[in-house]
Amino acid sequence: MEITNVMEYEEIARQKLPKMVFDYYVSGAEDQWTLRENRNAFSRILFRPRILIDVSKIDMATTVLGFNISMPIMIAPTAMQKMAHPEGEYATARAASAAGTIMTLSSWATSSVEEVASTGPGIRFFQLYVYKDRNIVTQLVRRAERAGFKAIALTVDTPRLGRREADIKNRFTLPPFLTLKNFEGLDLGKMDKTNDSGLASYVAGQIDRSLSWKDVKWLQTITKLPILVKGVLTAEDARIAIECGAAGIIVSNHGARQLDYVPATIMALEEVVRAAQGRVPVFLDGGVRRGTDVFKALALGASGIFIGRPVLFSLAAEGEAGVRKVLQMLRDEFELTMALSGCRSLKEITRDHIVTNWDAPRNITPRL
Repeated sequence: MEITNVMEYEEIARQKLPKMVFDYYVSGAEDQWTLRENRNAFSRILFRPRILIDVSKIDMATTVLGFNISMPIMIAPTAMQKMAHPEGEYATARAASAAGTIMTLSSWATSSVEEVASTGPGIRFFQLYVYKDRNIVTQLVRRAERAGFKAIALTVDTPRLGRREADIKNRFTLPPFLTLKNFEGLDLGKMDKTNDSGLASYVAGQIDRSLSWKDVKWLQTITKLPILVKGVLTAEDARIAIECGAAGIIVSNHGARQLDYVPATIMALEEVVRAAQGRVPVFLDGGVRRGTDVFKALALGASGIFIGRPVLFSLAAEGEAGVRKVLQMLRDEFELTMALSGCRSLKEITRDHIVTNWDAPRNITPRL
C-alpha cells in the first residue's frame, strides 16, 4: 500500500506491534475525550485564503532559540522508541537531522543522550522529568550539555502519571530486553511488573511531586541551556513561566495522556500566545497530523509545532525511512497550504488567514 498521509501509519503500526506496546503509544487518559479533541479541534478552524499572490517561491525556514531549521515542524519527545523499532531513537535522530529540523529526546528514551549524539550532527533538545533525587537531575542535565544538546524541555504536567486504562489492563512494563538508557548506570533503568501500570508505579516511586515554579529557577542554576516549559495551557501559567526565566513555552497536554477534559492544545494556544506578548516563542504539540494543522497553529501565533505519535507509528512501520517520510509529507502539505493561502513566508501567515468557530464576528479591514 502506498502511504499518502501521516495517519495511514497508525494502522500499520497496530498490525506490527505487540498489543501492550501499541496501546501504550496510542492511548490517552481515562475517557480519552481530550485525545479525540486534540484532533477534532483542528477541524473547527477554516481557511480564509488570499488569491492572486505570486507564490512561485515559498520559504518555510525559521529559527528556534537562534538555531536555523528548514521548517517549523519538529519532533516531540516520546518515550521508549526501541519498543517500536530496534533502531529507536537512533533512527529518529538521523531522520530529523536529514530533514534539517530539531529532535527532542525523552528522559525515558531507550537510547542515551551520548548514544543519540553519536549518530552524527543535528540540533537536539532534551526533555527532562525531575526526579526526587536532584543529584540524578543534575547529572542528567550535564550529560545532555556535554553531548551537545541545545535546550531543556522541562515537562511540568506530570507530578503523577495520568490514568491510562489501557496500560492498567495490559499491565504495561518496559520489555525485559530494553532499559531506560539514561538511567541505566543509576539502577533506575528497569521497570518492575506490577498489578497496575508498571510506568505509573515507576513514576510514583521516582518523580518529584513537589516540583514547583522555584524549580524552574533552580534548573537555571545548574545549566546555561535555555529552558522550554512544556505543558502550559493557560495565560496565567504562561506569564509565570516567563517571569521565572523560561526561554520558551510549549502548549501541551502531554498527548492527552495526563488530565482528561483539558482543552485541545490548538484551542488553548491563542490564550497563551496573547499572554506571552511576544516575549518568548510559543510552540504547540498534540494532534498535528496534516500540513494544514501546522498552518493553523502558526496562524494562531505558534512559532512552530512538535509531532509525537506520527513518529512512533512511522518508526514501527518503516524505521528511519518512515520517520523521514512523515517529515517530508508534513513539509509538502504545509508548503501547499501556504501556497494556496497566498503566503510566501512564515511571517505572512496571519490570524486573518483563518476563522475559528469560537471567533466572535469580526470586521475584516481589506488589505491590498
